[in-house]
Formats: sequence, structure tokens, C-alpha cells
Amino acid sequence: MTLAEFWFLIIALLWTGFFLLEGFDFGVGMLHGIVGGDEAGRRTAISTIGPLWDGNEVWLIVAGAAMFAAFPGWYATLFSGFYLALVLLLAALMARGTSFEYRGKRDSPAWRATWSWLLGAGSLLAPLLIGIALGDLLHGLPINAAHEYTGSFWTLLQPYGIYTGITLVVLCLAHGATFIALKTSGGLRRRAVRLARLLAPAAALALLGFVIWTHSIAHKGLLPNPVEIAGVLAMLAAAWLVADDREGWAFAATTVAITLTVLSLFSELYPRVMVSTTNPAYDLTISNTASPGYPLKVMTIVVVIALPAVLAYTAWTYYVFRRRLKESP
Repeated sequence: MTLAEFWFLIIALLWTGFFLLEGFDFGVGMLHGIVGGDEAGRRTAISTIGPLWDGNEVWLIVAGAAMFAAFPGWYATLFSGFYLALVLLLAALMARGTSFEYRGKRDSPAWRATWSWLLGAGSLLAPLLIGIALGDLLHGLPINAAHEYTGSFWTLLQPYGIYTGITLVVLCLAHGATFIALKTSGGLRRRAVRLARLLAPAAALALLGFVIWTHSIAHKGLLPNPVEIAGVLAMLAAAWLVADDREGWAFAATTVAITLTVLSLFSELYPRVMVSTTNPAYDLTISNTASPGYPLKVMTIVVVIALPAVLAYTAWTYYVFRRRLKESP
């Protein structure tokens, strides 16, 4: 494995880690108004991710920074072509972040409803936009010989990219519902379980369609990608487990499903990083977009030291905040 290939793997793992952790954050944000029932329930649902959401979003920043440092050619083409979409993504993330801080600042139903709406809208828009972007990488976009994006904002709205975004949104909803069921008790937990029983089969169906479409686009033979098949099986297992009131194992299954879904995109993309619909010769690949050897060596030393520490700290944080929450007035 070359250093460039190693960093492609690291970036794939960073994006996977982001959706693994932030996926249930997005799900809780979208569902808190539905599953909460009343103000106490909504506040409790939000509190399940209160100590976690900002740390989870750091994975997005690190993934973008790693792309910039390891593959500047990929970063330049991607971020210039997706400029307006990235502005919308930042607006969605800012709406989420400010809603956590400001929702409880005033004892006004209208005030809380406004921030709840912003939380739900931001939590929906963020995975949708990121999913569209990831789907477009594999489907392809108009890129010329100079590796410059030649389309418009509307060119980004490819059917496959939109479906990828919708699939990730549905996966986040199922992931969030099982997380709320795992982290709460009483009526809130029962409502979350009922939602999860509806969302898990829907997510499995959406994921199956995604697998079929992805395999047809990738053109990598008749045999399906084992990673994609395992993702579908994991979501089917989640649907069975949540129906059996085993929300802990159901959450583990949705975690596996969303992890394998994101990994499957990168596995089908390899060794390319961005596909050109103008001419296959203009594809962006690991080799023609990577940084020189010395920066990659320095980055590799840093990540080998820092990544285990980050993973250990993340695991400790989740251990500290592992207990269930109860609704309170």
C-alpha cells in the first residue's frame, strides 16, 4: 500500500466515523419534535445528544482537512464545484448548533418551536447534502482536462446523488430512533421504539435500492459488493431486533449498516476520487491528486499517534454518558 492509498483509506474511515457518530445526532434532531410528545419529552430527546453532538461534528472538519492536505487536487475540484452546496451545508450545521444553545434561553412556546424547526431542518439538510455530494463523486460530474468542474449548481442534482442523500437521511432516522430508544425510558422510549419499528424496514428497503443502483453505476462485474450486501443484512437485522424490543442490539445493527453504506461508496470509487462524465481520461484518481511524499509521511506519523488517542477519548466520553435519561418537567 502506498502512502496515497493509505490516506484514501484514512479519509474513507473519517467520513465513515462522521456518519457513524453524527448519524444518530441527525436522526435525533429530525425526530425530537415527533418522538418527544411534549416539551419535557422534546427536551429529553435533545439531551440524549447534548454532551456528544459537537464532538461528533469534529469528524467532518477533520475529514475535510485530511482531503485538503493529502489530496489537494481532489479538494480543489470538489470544493470549488460544490461551493454553493457547501454554503448551504454550513448554514444547516450552524442552524443545528445555535438551536442547541438558544432553544432553552426563553420560556416561550413560539421561541422554542422556531429553534426546534431549525434543528429539524438543519438535521435533515446536512445528511441530504453530504449524501448528494458523495453520490456525485461516484456517478460523475463534468470535469475537464485541467480537473476543473464545468457544470452549475443544478448539475450537482443528479438522480443517483439525490437518492444517495435520501438513503442516508432514512438511515440517520432509523439510527436516531434506535439511539433514543436506547438512551431513554418510559413513554419517550416506547414512542421511539414504535418509530424505529417503522423506520428500520423503510431504511432496509432504501438501502437495497441504493445497493442495486450503486452496483450498476460502478460497473465492477456481476457479483455484488460484499460490503453493500452486509449493510442491507445489518439493517434487516435492526428491523428484527427493534421489533423484539432489543434496542441495544438494534442500535449496534444500524451502526453497522450506516458504516458499511459509507464504506461501500469509497470502495466502489477506488482508485478514483472523482469521476468525470466528460471523459474517463479526466477522472481524478489517488495518484494524480495526491500530495508529494514528504507531506504524506509527516501526516502519517501524526495520524498514527493522534488517531488512537482520539478514539480512546471518544470511547471514554460515550462511557461516561452511557446512562438512560428520564423525562422531567
